[in-house]
Amino acid sequence: MEENRNKTPNSEAAPESRERAVLVAVVRDNQDPRQAAEFLDELEFLAETADIASVRRFTQRLPQPSARIYVGPGKLEEIADYCRAEEIDVVIFDDELSPSQTRNIEKAMPCRILDRTRLILDIFMSRAQTAYAKTQVQLANYEYMLPRLSGMWTHLERQRGGTGTRGGAGEREIETDRRIIRNRISKLKEDLQKIDRQMAVQRSNRGSMVRVALVGYTNVGKSTLMNLISKSEVFAENKLFATLDTTVRKVVFDNLPFLLSDTVGFIRKLPTELIESFKSTLDEVREADLLVHVVDISHPQFEEQLDVVKQTLQDIGAGDKPVYLVFNKVDAYTYVRKDEDDLTPATRENLSLDDLKKSWIARANTPCIFLSALAKTNIEKFRSDLYGMVREIHAGRYPFNNFLY
Repeated sequence: MEENRNKTPNSEAAPESRERAVLVAVVRDNQDPRQAAEFLDELEFLAETADIASVRRFTQRLPQPSARIYVGPGKLEEIADYCRAEEIDVVIFDDELSPSQTRNIEKAMPCRILDRTRLILDIFMSRAQTAYAKTQVQLANYEYMLPRLSGMWTHLERQRGGTGTRGGAGEREIETDRRIIRNRISKLKEDLQKIDRQMAVQRSNRGSMVRVALVGYTNVGKSTLMNLISKSEVFAENKLFATLDTTVRKVVFDNLPFLLSDTVGFIRKLPTELIESFKSTLDEVREADLLVHVVDISHPQFEEQLDVVKQTLQDIGAGDKPVYLVFNKVDAYTYVRKDEDDLTPATRENLSLDDLKKSWIARANTPCIFLSALAKTNIEKFRSDLYGMVREIHAGRYPFNNFLY
């Protein structure tokens, strides 16, 4: 498959101070090219969030990525030549690279390389604000680094050790570094265990109130919705992973109080290191009584994002929770109207919002609503529905509680 030779829209106006990057992806034989393009769009958004300007994309169709250099030798040489000619700062790969792939690619590239996991970790590290979030991200970062340490000390391999043999000092430096990182991982895990216990105590002390958790793909509007219904000021921004720390607010609808939590957004290929280190954050989801699954209806691949969140919920043990589906951003929804004389079958791009409401979404067993948190469209209906669901859970669990008088 030929690479996209056109520059991305962001590249023309990119400030000089920003790093410039090329994006690289392998399109599997059984993969739809449109899906591959969507993955690269998301990778570009990740780069944008990390303040890196994407200037070109390289793709290659292969049965599977090369175990040695991810792409083919010719494609790797082409990417390296382009990076030298255009003085590119970083090459970003759309999959997680193995340690051996990383070393082999670094030998061929004239610039820094990142994989998708490293890029997500860098974003998390830059956006972590509290000591809790920083501890979680540091743990994930060290666990990512540990198997990739060999090769980081190659500048020492030519030094002679005390016995006169080559490589002694460099090898000892690698082992020392591994030991330091293992010790830091152990310390961070101990710190997180203490935090886990503190968070568990906090959750147990919240009294007899129903817990509602906002979940969804990253950048679908969870924090905006949180601000709207809790009347608080949770940080919201049109970038990926604007929210890392779980925010819990007490909300009162009429005479019924409940706890509403805003959680970190999910994403395709979410690094396993992050899932493990964000265990306490995800406990808010696991222990919730009701999940409000927010979906960006204006996104071209919202159905796939919905499936990613469902699968992630299954993976963390929250797949059996009652769910209220919220299709957000109806004000930004667009579609391509078919001509009257066009007899070809309608595609997803040709469906209007009314068509979607009449489709499988409306026929599904899960309750749902279409709204816009930004434009405050259909918010009263959302509040009414949420009140009814919380009231039903509350009345079933605490039939003699005096909240409902």
